[in-house]
Amino acid sequence: MCARCGTLSRRAVVTGAAALAGSLFCGGLARAELREPVPPPNAIAPLAALEKLRKGNERYVRNRPIQKSFSVDVYARAKKQFPFACILSCADSRVAPELVFDQRPGELFVVRVAGNVVDEYGVASLEYAVKMLGVPLIVVMGHTGCGAVAAAIEMVEEKVAFPGSLPRLVDALRPAVAQARAQIGTQTGSDLLTAAVEANARINANRLRASKPVIGATLEAGKLAVVPALYTLATGRFSVLTA
Repeated sequence: MCARCGTLSRRAVVTGAAALAGSLFCGGLARAELREPVPPPNAIAPLAALEKLRKGNERYVRNRPIQKSFSVDVYARAKKQFPFACILSCADSRVAPELVFDQRPGELFVVRVAGNVVDEYGVASLEYAVKMLGVPLIVVMGHTGCGAVAAAIEMVEEKVAFPGSLPRLVDALRPAVAQARAQIGTQTGSDLLTAAVEANARINANRLRASKPVIGATLEAGKLAVVPALYTLATGRFSVLTA
């Protein structure tokens, strides 16, 4: 300070401003370090994810959807995705998971193949969703009247031959047909088909549960659930099957 005029010298002003800026920066940095990171929208428990699916399906069944504009948040979705559930479903044109569960684009990570069977590419896709996107739930969803499962029944029980690559797909469904036949005995028709569809959903859910290292490890850590389910075409209802 100048002894004569009682004002601060330029050097003092500069030094003081630097000290103040340093203290503000350090204080802000300290506050930033104390602030907890914001969890992503899909950082929820597996059972909470399943409940979201249940509620969305109920809206669908009652024809009261809340997702009426799919252009909402389109810019934000272009940058990141936070799906809260994976759906392994049949490729049947009547089974559209985003509609069945009344969810926006970006909410569901969907893998579709006829007969909802899981192969190495399907496993890899689901591993990506679990490991890289943090999805807490995988639903293996069969549906009533599944043509792929019906074809497997015809091939196993009636020795019907199919062209092209269809036999390879149908072969993957043989275990479900055998399990269903053992379950219902001599019954035929829709009873056998539905039993095989349900058995197939359970078999593929168990395959995923046993998949190492990604899915199985995340399951064991309690951060993931894998559930078999059935979609009923005639009612639009989704139901979880017993393991």
